[in-house]
Amino acid sequence: MVVFVAFTVFPGPLPAEIPGRPNIVIILADDLGYGDVQCYNPERGKIPTPHMDRLAAQGMRFTDGHSSSGCCSPSRYTLLTGRYHWRTRLQVGIVLPWGPPLIVPDRMTIGTLAKQQGYRTAAIGKWHLGWNWPITQEQMKLLGADMTPDVVTEEHRHVWREIFSQRIPDGPTTAGFDYYFGTDVPNWPPFCFIENDRTIGIPSELLPPDKYLGREWLASIQGPALPGWTFEPILPTLTEHAERFIVESAEKSEPFLLYMPLTTPHTPIAPNEQWQGKSNLNHGVADLIMETDAAVGRMMEVLEKTGQSQNTLVFFTSDNGFAAIVGAHELEVQGHFPSGSLHGYKGDVYEGGHRIPFIIRWPEVVKPNTVSHQLVHHADFMASFADILGITLPDNAGEDSFSLLPLLQGNDQPVRENAVSCASIGFPGIRDGSWKLIIGQPTPPYGQPKTTELYNLADDPGETNDLAGQYPDRVEEMFRLYEKLVSDGRSIPGQTQKNDVEVPHRR
Repeated sequence: MVVFVAFTVFPGPLPAEIPGRPNIVIILADDLGYGDVQCYNPERGKIPTPHMDRLAAQGMRFTDGHSSSGCCSPSRYTLLTGRYHWRTRLQVGIVLPWGPPLIVPDRMTIGTLAKQQGYRTAAIGKWHLGWNWPITQEQMKLLGADMTPDVVTEEHRHVWREIFSQRIPDGPTTAGFDYYFGTDVPNWPPFCFIENDRTIGIPSELLPPDKYLGREWLASIQGPALPGWTFEPILPTLTEHAERFIVESAEKSEPFLLYMPLTTPHTPIAPNEQWQGKSNLNHGVADLIMETDAAVGRMMEVLEKTGQSQNTLVFFTSDNGFAAIVGAHELEVQGHFPSGSLHGYKGDVYEGGHRIPFIIRWPEVVKPNTVSHQLVHHADFMASFADILGITLPDNAGEDSFSLLPLLQGNDQPVRENAVSCASIGFPGIRDGSWKLIIGQPTPPYGQPKTTELYNLADDPGETNDLAGQYPDRVEEMFRLYEKLVSDGRSIPGQTQKNDVEVPHRR
């Protein structure tokens, strides 16, 4: 593997010196659109985000940053492993309720990399990458999704006690994190917090219907809940646990890595009372974005108070674009465009589905108030972290990860020429410089040629002018590039690797 180092030959200012073993804080918002952060969308963004804006002003804001998918689980996999999700079994959608782990035991993550280098590690928030739940097929039908009528019997409670009094193997604490606290998926059962590998309490009731029905509770699922469980306390509780981890880490000699995947502004749209109406847009998701911004501010404040701010690299991003179903049209009518000038929303292969806020603050290296227009990807954090630590990754780790360190040091040359980001239903969009090829689904009836779209994002970031018919040679060239990325099992130089499964959407 080629690792970018401080003594790069790229033109530009002299690189900043790399301090030894910085702390790492990764804050991953859930369904926060490119245009939901004011500094990304100053003309058509109406939701105040002062803390996110301040974070960008103190560091580097990337305008061409991408997640691996337009939806949740696949993007999380790629951020943590530096490997495209479509190399795994997860070709379409997300890890389903009670689903098994997507990260296999021998797969290196940023957590395992950090632990190998003596870091204290924690994951606090939404996991949504699967566990080996101790549930039999017979017990599965008593977990709530198919219960009619919605009545809890003693048989249900007996099975729930049996399940939730056991360890839940193969979650975050076996994927490189010393400590985990979160809700796994906040709008799915079990409706309780999980600490390390056990639920906190034994769910004994069904979540009331008014907690999971209706548009703003989209994709919420009935199931076991703690009595009185509500969604409003989740974000404040996660924030408190993250603050506590930073405070405790400040008293230790070793550095720390905190992965903080927030549960907001994803559904359920449940802003706390003090935030309701704050956005003046008469919409709960706008208020929840403001509350999410405040949580980011609390993270920055605790770093300052504990003296950890200068030597802590903070990476703030989102897992995918804004979920249109929760109110994009209503917000646009009021002048707020959650995707900014981009086309599409969560789930899409278009830019609004996976081009996301991407901000890095690292005072000892990154000059404040800088903007990079280079192509970057969630996958790149693995190689960046390894590069910062002076480590060469093995061939079977971070196969799609390029180091961002040269960019953070002030150089302005591409660190990656290509990238792949997929629609939630699977088909890929591949970048080659400013060109983007969308390899679509077969047109009905199945068996007809696949639809393709080609855009030059340098001239057309809103993807309004499909050039596939005008540039057939460019289309063919990008098809060949995609085929090579698939067949090599990697994007970066190194030994060919196997994909976990056969990768679809090939010719």
